[in-house]
Amino acid sequence: MTLLGYFNSLRELGGSRRIVEDEVNSRLARYSLRKRVNETEGLFADRQIAYEPAELTSRVSTNVVAEIKSYLALLFHEKKHIDVALATNMISVGLDITRLGLMVVLGQPKTASEYIQSTSRVGRDENRPGLVITLLNIHRPRDRSHYERFPAWHTSFYRSVEATSVTPFSPRAIDRGIAAITVALARLGHPGMTAPPRAIEILQHRQDLEYVVDAISDRAEMHDKELDAVEAEALRQKIRGRVKDLLDTWEHIASQKISLQYQQEVGQAPPLLFDPLDPELEKQPMSARKFKAQRSLRDVEPTVNLWVCNPDGFEVEEDEK
Repeated sequence: MTLLGYFNSLRELGGSRRIVEDEVNSRLARYSLRKRVNETEGLFADRQIAYEPAELTSRVSTNVVAEIKSYLALLFHEKKHIDVALATNMISVGLDITRLGLMVVLGQPKTASEYIQSTSRVGRDENRPGLVITLLNIHRPRDRSHYERFPAWHTSFYRSVEATSVTPFSPRAIDRGIAAITVALARLGHPGMTAPPRAIEILQHRQDLEYVVDAISDRAEMHDKELDAVEAEALRQKIRGRVKDLLDTWEHIASQKISLQYQQEVGQAPPLLFDPLDPELEKQPMSARKFKAQRSLRDVEPTVNLWVCNPDGFEVEEDEK
């Protein structure tokens, strides 16, 4: 089993890295010597792990991060598998590896949303349990507060998620978010479609998903009390049309494939959802390009070039800027 460590800062991560390389490694190598009184054999066997843990942080180049993510998906008996991976909040989004099942969180993350997102990286396989171990520092008031209210806070931590500033149901917000919301409501609201490879099941449950159309269009209609009845109804019908079109397109895509999963989680089934900057998206037919889902607010638009010109229309040279 791979241990995934989550840290709030590079300084804390660096200290734990030294511990893994020295103390953890040496203790595991002599674990069979740990015996109870009068025991002839220990309960555990010696084990060796890779000397250097993998690291997912900003000080690691992008290509190395991508390589480490691919290694994290490897099983224990496969070459280049990873025993210990240490990470910062880089893993809060975009790390969707089903086999991960063990995480250690060192210190309470700065926001509730970050805590929820990061700890949900493990235990994603419905047939296997996941374990998250939180280590809090008694000398930090925030850590101590969370420790004292640990059960109560964890049973209702979604109410602590920080508010974000958005313009709901504006044209660009709809373009960027409608596909992800539609797929999420369909997947989580219908038990028969929740598992990763069951995106193909829309062929059996298309008529059951009308609740998705109603839920999103109702929310659009009531989101702004300042809209008059005509404007609210117009927005409602617009959203209903967009959501129905997405569900019908999803059904059409599924009818042309043998298998289909929501994203690249398990097996070799093609994904329904794509990152906006995924190179594979350009290879898909126009209908499939509707299913773009952002994983990060930093990755919603392609890179653009910027040229600075003076009032006469001539480009400003680098040394003049």
